[in-house]
Amino acid sequence: MKRLALVLSIGVVAGMVGYWSPGFGQEQTNEPPAGTLHDGSAFRFERITDDIYHVRGAGTMSVGSNSVVIINEEDVLLVDSNSTPAAAWVLREELRAITTKPVKYVVNTHFHFDHAHGNQIWGPDVELIGHEFTREALSDAEAIFSSRTYQGFTGNVPSRVDGLRARIDAEQDPVARTRLEGQLQVQESYRDALAEVNPTPPRITLDRKMTLFLGGREIQLMFLGRGHTGGDLVVYLPEEQVLCSGDLLVENLVYMGDGYVDEWADTLDELRSFDYDRILPGHGASFTGTQKIDNFQDYLRDFWTKATALRSQGLSAEQAAERIDMTNHRANYGNLRGPGVDVREMLRAYERMDEPEDR
Repeated sequence: MKRLALVLSIGVVAGMVGYWSPGFGQEQTNEPPAGTLHDGSAFRFERITDDIYHVRGAGTMSVGSNSVVIINEEDVLLVDSNSTPAAAWVLREELRAITTKPVKYVVNTHFHFDHAHGNQIWGPDVELIGHEFTREALSDAEAIFSSRTYQGFTGNVPSRVDGLRARIDAEQDPVARTRLEGQLQVQESYRDALAEVNPTPPRITLDRKMTLFLGGREIQLMFLGRGHTGGDLVVYLPEEQVLCSGDLLVENLVYMGDGYVDEWADTLDELRSFDYDRILPGHGASFTGTQKIDNFQDYLRDFWTKATALRSQGLSAEQAAERIDMTNHRANYGNLRGPGVDVREMLRAYERMDEPEDR
């Protein structure tokens, strides 16, 4: 039986989804946004400390990115709001399994849809915080929806739905058919959720650093330099030695289609100055140490060198994207199967070569 989010990932039943309790958003309502339909829990909560959780999708709905939940003495700070209002709404409901304290702060690590398009469910009683660059980007809905990044990641959702329906119609094996039906539900809900998005920019911005003192906890928000976007924030908890890196550094390779590849590796050097026990990334599992910094810096610098060489040979970005060979990094990134990269990443690299100061 299909249902809205009733069962939470740590085994607590939340009750009737579709009801916003006081303290969980704008105002009490009985209507969830479109796209919340899913089976089981949408999120898994990894406990990092007694009151810090790394939150990852469970696969029953499309949530886009990880979040971090920081439970303070009187309230909650949430790092990243997921990809749609539906995903954000369900996360808010499932948070009841670990705390009854209200979310009072939502920090966007950057402007990408999978981290910030859940902003709209948070009303004026919640402080939306981000970099100035992030506010500017999220203030231009037309540019977001037409961008190669947004279109590249979401534009094929309707065709995925159609494709899954065709496969279900043709599938004879009942087990495989059930699996495909589950995938179809996720994609149909995602399609419906995307239609509800109204990009909502942060209402509080920073340029370099902001420190929040919430009860007895210090939370530092910092811009270390351009990397994944022009306004990446990291969130650092010095007492707990926890660093939330957004997409500046993730478990594996990360999309570079809006990146500052020529500056990114140097920005990552700034992470080494932090005294941290664990990094909580915007995608993938949490990790420790500096090896992933080393690996990604090597990849970025090699990518830039090779892309620049291909450009000097007169190749178009499309040709260079097909020809560039990064498989020498396969030991660190096992998903590198052969020559070639996402063409959006090479287009972006060429933009940086053309106008390094302006974009």
